[in-house]
Amino acid sequence: MQISIKMKNGDMMVFELFPEKAPITVSNFISLIEKNFYDGLTFHRVVKDYVIQGGSEDNTCMCPSNFTIHGEFAANGHDTGVDHARGAISMARGDDFNSAGTQFFVVHKDAHQLDGKYAAFGKLVDGYEVLDAIATVETAPPEQENRPIIPQVIDTIRVIKTGA
Repeated sequence: MQISIKMKNGDMMVFELFPEKAPITVSNFISLIEKNFYDGLTFHRVVKDYVIQGGSEDNTCMCPSNFTIHGEFAANGHDTGVDHARGAISMARGDDFNSAGTQFFVVHKDAHQLDGKYAAFGKLVDGYEVLDAIATVETAPPEQENRPIIPQVIDTIRVIKTGA
């Protein structure tokens, strides 16, 4: 199963999702995509050589979801076997292992310190240059959530339909 993230500037990233490894996480993400939830939101947190994060309704790290899902990662009793190598897509969460909802991140450079602690559920298959471009934009300092100076707007996220 693949999804595309099209940025407002027309740039595109394509991800392979792993529903067999993280069924709750993928189902939740697809449900949000099908509701056009992510359209018009931003990658509101950008940390070069680490991650780009999006999926917040108010485009800040502190916006909680009105729902949460079970965290599918080893520290929470569900080892997906998907690591946080460059290009991994994973769910952001608070301190509570089961606090993920809508926010997600894409790993810019290998971040294996996150393995087993966050629910990685897919991998970038096309558009590494887009990931690099977003990850290197000018940002506010960490105390301002590493918010991009020029908003990095997601135009659409869509499931890529295959077959007849």
